[in-house]
Amino acid sequence: MDVIIGLEVHVQLNKLKTKMFCPCSINYHGDEPNTHVCPVCLGMPGAMPVLNKEAVKAGIKVALALNADVQPFMVFDRKNYFYPDLPKGFQISQYDHPLAWGGYVTIETEEGEKKITLRRIHMEEDPGKLTYKGSITTASYSLIDYNRSGVPLLEIVTEPVMKSPKEARLFLNKLRIILEYLDVFDGNLEGAMRVDANVSVEGGGRVEIKNISSFKGVEKALTYEITRQKNLIRMGRTVKRETRHFDEANNITVSLRSKEEEQDYRYFPEPDLVPVYAEELIEEVKQTLPEMPEEKRERFRKQYGLSDAFAKVLVMDIKMANYFEDVAKTVNPKLAASWIVDVLRGELNYRSKDFTFAYEKLKPEEMSKLLKYFENGEITEKGVVEVIRTKLDIGGRVEEIIKEKGLFAIPTKEIEKLCREVVEKNRKAVEDYYAGKKQALNYLVGQVMKATRGRADPGETAKIIKSILDK
Repeated sequence: MDVIIGLEVHVQLNKLKTKMFCPCSINYHGDEPNTHVCPVCLGMPGAMPVLNKEAVKAGIKVALALNADVQPFMVFDRKNYFYPDLPKGFQISQYDHPLAWGGYVTIETEEGEKKITLRRIHMEEDPGKLTYKGSITTASYSLIDYNRSGVPLLEIVTEPVMKSPKEARLFLNKLRIILEYLDVFDGNLEGAMRVDANVSVEGGGRVEIKNISSFKGVEKALTYEITRQKNLIRMGRTVKRETRHFDEANNITVSLRSKEEEQDYRYFPEPDLVPVYAEELIEEVKQTLPEMPEEKRERFRKQYGLSDAFAKVLVMDIKMANYFEDVAKTVNPKLAASWIVDVLRGELNYRSKDFTFAYEKLKPEEMSKLLKYFENGEITEKGVVEVIRTKLDIGGRVEEIIKEKGLFAIPTKEIEKLCREVVEKNRKAVEDYYAGKKQALNYLVGQVMKATRGRADPGETAKIIKSILDK
C-alpha cells in the first residue's frame, strides 16, 4: 500500500523583538502567563493591528532561502474559527495572496537526493497556548496563556510527496538547519516549530495529525497512523477523513473531530490591514541572504581540503560550522574538523548541550591551544579528551588542567627506556610474540600505558616495542 505524506510546518520567527501586529515583546519564555499582552493580541473590540515590517522581511528571507517564488503583492485575511486560544474568533492569516508560492528543500535519502517540493508559504499570527489538566482527551479543564498570541508565524506547506516517516523527519531536520542559518529562528525555544502532518494510505481518506511538537514525535505519530490505517483497510473498514491528536505519552493518535474544509474557515480580506506591495523589500532582503548549508559545505571542501563526510556534518549546525572556522584559523583544518566532529560534538551530545555551550566552556582559542599541544606531541589523544571533558564539566585553564592531571606526554627517550624495561620483565609475552601471537604486542603496549598512566602515545609505543623485538 502506497503512503502519501504532506506536512504543514508552523515556524515562529522568534528572533524578532515584537509580535506580528502589536508592540508586545515575544521574549515571553519563562515569564508568568498573560504578562506579554495588550488589547491587540487579546482581541479586544476596537483594537487595531499594525503590521510588523521586520516580520515580513524575515518571512521573505525564509521564502527566498527555500527557493520559493516570493509574491510582490500579498494580502492578509481573516481565518474564522472558534477556539479558546483565539480570542478574536478569527486568526489573521493569508489565503489567496500569500507570501510565496512553490519552493523546495533537498534531502539526502538512502536512494540519493530528493526534492521535497513546497506548495506555499504564508504568514500569520500564532494563537495562544492551551494547557490541559491531564491529557487533551481526559482533562476536566484547560488554562489559556495569551503570551504567545500574535507571535509572527510562517506556515510552510509541502506537497504530498513524502513516502515514509523517515523522509518527513529528514525534511524537518534540513528545514531547521536552513532556518537557523538565516538567524530568524531559535529551534531550542518551546513551541518554535510545530507540525501538522497529513497522511493517507492507498485506498483510504486523508487524516491530519495536529500540533506535533518534536521531529521524533512526527516520525512516531506517522508510523503509528500508517499502521492504524493499513490495519483498517485490511479489515475492509473505511479510513475516514478526520483530525487526530498525537498522544506522546502513549505514542498513539486519538480522534479529535471531523476534518475541516477550507470553506469552513470563511476566509475574507482583513479590513484593518492594507495590501502589501513588497517589490522593494524583496530586493532589499536578497542582499542580506547568508551563505547557505550547501554553499558552505562546498567551500569547506575547497578552502580547507575537508572530506565531504566532515564538511557535511559540520554544516548541519551553523554554530558548529562557525566554531570550526574559528579553530581552523590557527590549527590544521583537517585536525580541527576531526576533533570537533568526532569528539567534541559527541561530548556535547552526551551532556545534552550544543555549541553555544562549547563557546562558553571551551572557547575556540582554547581548543586551538589544546590541539597545538597535540600536534607538537606534548599531549596524547587520551589527554586531549580528558582536558575537553574537564573543561565542559568543571572549567579551568587548559595549561593548568594538563599540569594538575599530569597529562603532558613523556619524552620519547623515556618511553624507549620504559619499553625496554617492559620487554625485559615480560619474557612470556615476548616468546608469544615470536611464536606468532600478535596480541602479545598489545599486552606489552598496555604495560607501558599502565606505567605511564596513559601519557604515552599507544601508536608510537607499539612502533618502539616492535622495533626492539624485531632486532
